[in-house]
Amino acid sequence: MRLVIATLLAITLVATTACGAELDLGRIKLPPGYAIELWARAPNARQMALGESTLFIGSRREGRVYALELEDGGRRAGKLRVLASGLRQPNGVAFKDGALYVAEIARIIRFDAIESRLDDPPPPVVLPVRLPAEEHHGWKYIAFGPDGRLYAPVGAPCNICDPGDPYAAILRLNPDGSGLEIFARGVRNTVGFDWQPGTGVFWFTDNGRDWLGDDRPPDELNRAERAGLHFGYPYCHGRNIRDPGFGQGRDCAQFTPPVRELGPHVAALGMKFYRGRQFPADCRGDVFIAEHGSWNRSTPIGYRITRVSLRDPAAPTYEVFAEGWLNGRLVMGRPVDLVEAPDGALLISDDHAGAIYRISYRP
Repeated sequence: MRLVIATLLAITLVATTACGAELDLGRIKLPPGYAIELWARAPNARQMALGESTLFIGSRREGRVYALELEDGGRRAGKLRVLASGLRQPNGVAFKDGALYVAEIARIIRFDAIESRLDDPPPPVVLPVRLPAEEHHGWKYIAFGPDGRLYAPVGAPCNICDPGDPYAAILRLNPDGSGLEIFARGVRNTVGFDWQPGTGVFWFTDNGRDWLGDDRPPDELNRAERAGLHFGYPYCHGRNIRDPGFGQGRDCAQFTPPVRELGPHVAALGMKFYRGRQFPADCRGDVFIAEHGSWNRSTPIGYRITRVSLRDPAAPTYEVFAEGWLNGRLVMGRPVDLVEAPDGALLISDDHAGAIYRISYRP
């Protein structure tokens, strides 16, 4: 069903951002029946991970990791706590077996039994794994797969180059830091991935290179049905765009193409399959993507939430689900990541506004 975008017929919610601008959620356009609210504040909020009763939030420029206790089944947020500070771009957070894993640029640390120690966090355990120290695309998005292993990318340390392993790749390792291996190559910079319900197949977003023009190349939504695949970077972009510098003599058909090409330079970051039952039934199994927004396109694009429907796997649709954080060239917010709350609502992080939004559905 094609989404009809409509302005919320609700009281405008106004709050003050960290930079002093107004956060007017009455500007956000959603399909009929959906509502958005300001759920919490967390400066420079980036990746999120759900614990048993806590939402953990990473950051980049703040160097902090936060914790928000869930109240009323996740409908409300409790007190914001700073669990750790002084870290090096701790974008990535993941939760497993009571422990919080945090990915910095060059290391992964673990806080054991963290939900019982929110007011007095234990010293972190440093996993015995060495990661590259370059900051360019060095921030991490991490998550545990159905195989029980931790997945973490190492982005290309450049806009376009051929740096070799372990760059432009997705790695995976055991929870104790052992067994590090490369899962996928040819991935310029992924900052969001998930496993498809029912199949357990790994899907991820990837940000296309810059400076090929406003409309090339597209960002990508990819699928890795097995380990060892190569997704094209730096030789090919999208389905069949050969790079002018690195693509000479390359056949793009030798690489794994994206499932769906996304908008050019939209900065597709966090992505999640919808598993819940609050949204209409036709949403289940679809992909929701946080598009952080372009930084150098002559006409900005992104700054929104999009939806990829997989009802026809051979021809997935791609459409806007929530927009309004961009008004001409005025930026109100930049979505980063999504998690599904226990009640089936979507929580959206925004590093620009330092906010967590809650999108719910009421027929």
